[in-house]
Amino acid sequence: MNKKIVLASTSPYRKALLEKLHLDFTTAKPQTDETPLAGESAVELVERLAIAKAQAIATHTPGALIIGSDQVCMNGNQILGKPGTLENAAAQLKAASGKKITFYTGLALINSDTGNISSLVEPYTVHFRELTDQMIDNYIRLEQPLDCAGSFKSEGLGISLFSRLEGRDPNSLIGLPLISLIAMLAEQGVDVI
Repeated sequence: MNKKIVLASTSPYRKALLEKLHLDFTTAKPQTDETPLAGESAVELVERLAIAKAQAIATHTPGALIIGSDQVCMNGNQILGKPGTLENAAAQLKAASGKKITFYTGLALINSDTGNISSLVEPYTVHFRELTDQMIDNYIRLEQPLDCAGSFKSEGLGISLFSRLEGRDPNSLIGLPLISLIAMLAEQGVDVI
């Protein structure tokens, strides 16, 4: 299959994950309103946004397979966004200490020629160790996770914050569930191997 592949994201983390598959692809920034709808659950939100991001690119990219993804991090019923500041990162990690945090990653693949849409939501749960203020301060100083939902980078030193991980695909924790994506691409005639 000679379809162009486009990642509807400018996230360096998602781009690095997709590069693991050795596919030729480009990236594009989708113009998508990410405001949650009234009464929308986290799972509904990320699936809707993954589809919307892919559709935003598919409308002007013929002959392509468009990958959309979105993610939320939940501590109980609270959505944790990107902290942006050192103080917010410390507060997020302190609130996560000793708890389990669940990430929901929405994934969509759209064939811009046929309009075929495949989508799903991949959950992944992180169990945090009991963290001291010193551990939190040291971690933030060393890794500066200010652009990461939940205030950690599991692909780096963030792994030291956890007691265990639970889920089907650890890549979904970083923002792109590759196991599911490989299956979706195969349905569209793209075999990564």
